[in-house]
Amino acid sequence: MTDSHSDGLRPELTLLDATMINVGTIVASAIFIVPSAIAAGFTSTAPILLVWLIGGAVSICGAVCVAELGAAMPKAGGQFVYLREAYGPVWGYLYGWGCAVVVNPATIAAVAVGFAQYLAFFVPLSPAGQKVVAIASISALTLINCFGIKLGALTQNVLTLLKIGAVIAIILLCFGLKGGSVNNWLPFWSNQPIGSMVGPFGIAMVAVLYAYDGWIEVTYCGSELRHPERDMSRSIVWSTIIVIGLFVGVTMAMEYVLGRGGMAASSLVAADAMRVVMGSTGAALVTVAILVSTLGANHGVIFTSARIPYAMAREGVFFKWAARLDHRTDTPVIALIVQGVWSILLALTGKYQELTLYVVFVGFLFYAMSAGAVIILRRKAPDLPRPYRTWGYPVTPIVFILFSVYLVGSAIRETPKESAIGTFLLLLGLPIYWYYTKNPRFLALLPWLNR
Repeated sequence: MTDSHSDGLRPELTLLDATMINVGTIVASAIFIVPSAIAAGFTSTAPILLVWLIGGAVSICGAVCVAELGAAMPKAGGQFVYLREAYGPVWGYLYGWGCAVVVNPATIAAVAVGFAQYLAFFVPLSPAGQKVVAIASISALTLINCFGIKLGALTQNVLTLLKIGAVIAIILLCFGLKGGSVNNWLPFWSNQPIGSMVGPFGIAMVAVLYAYDGWIEVTYCGSELRHPERDMSRSIVWSTIIVIGLFVGVTMAMEYVLGRGGMAASSLVAADAMRVVMGSTGAALVTVAILVSTLGANHGVIFTSARIPYAMAREGVFFKWAARLDHRTDTPVIALIVQGVWSILLALTGKYQELTLYVVFVGFLFYAMSAGAVIILRRKAPDLPRPYRTWGYPVTPIVFILFSVYLVGSAIRETPKESAIGTFLLLLGLPIYWYYTKNPRFLALLPWLNR
């Protein structure tokens, strides 16, 4: 095992900061859209509720696994570190390569474009105008984080608390104003054979687990927590529980107003529900909530993701510029700026859509490996200090691994071509890894990238 020396980043994040990072990243636009897709697969309320609860329970299983790893190895890079220690350096590198070069920049671009599209509800924007807004949002959020972790954490806290407040307000308004009825929850359980619901339940579970995705974000900046041995596990578990409550609350509120059929038929389910109880003002409120939600989610990704190439560079498997810290704030400014520029280019070209589709299965592939890392490191490094130990071990990691394998298999089965391209993009990093580790003079050929 590697030692636990400081990686140069300032340990200034509190439990609140860490929790808001995770909640803010998980709760994006899906909370306002996915309930419609879930309702379309069922003829009663109970299965809709169950799929959210079971999906949340599975996410908790993954969260407690990562919580053990994060508390034991509170370093920048998160899974890059965990996979390296459990499976060997090449696996940590592949994860870091996939996230730093493909997954995270594509996610940032996609969310920024989504933010611009929703802003058009209030301000008419041409396609070119939407791209300008997307670029401006990426630039502004990146700049905020270049001024140091305190400003970045404060911004994340404000945006996340605003979005939590907006979601709770929507739930309370749906239940408190005229327009809804408990009869819209009927039938609570239909006479439909359970066997006939297996297929729809599996499809819904895929959507739900992707909606819950993001509870790992705080691990990327593990060394920046003031008390990682205590707050890492608490923030991961508490953020997941908070999000479960928000998702279940929104779903039940939407159905209370629209009914299951109305939810299933709506492409903008939250806006339609609020339009019923508040008219056009309700739709505007939902749009504001989505704008705050997407902005907060993107800030969380930008905030944490730059720590991955930073950690890789410190280990000598990425360009040295990524490991440079600003001498005033101890922030990886260059990694943040390069990440922002790459994300902007993807937003301009629209290639983020293809990249997101190509690597949709990669996240849960590595999640499964992280859950497996808990089991492996219990055997491989029994003396590793573990301030937090996975609840329900070994059942919880096994359950999460099984669900993750199911998700990966579903993605490969449904999108074989895209999954093959995604695998190719992932493996494309191997030649670079080989040059870094086997031929140190390789970077001499690219001095402008290694300054």
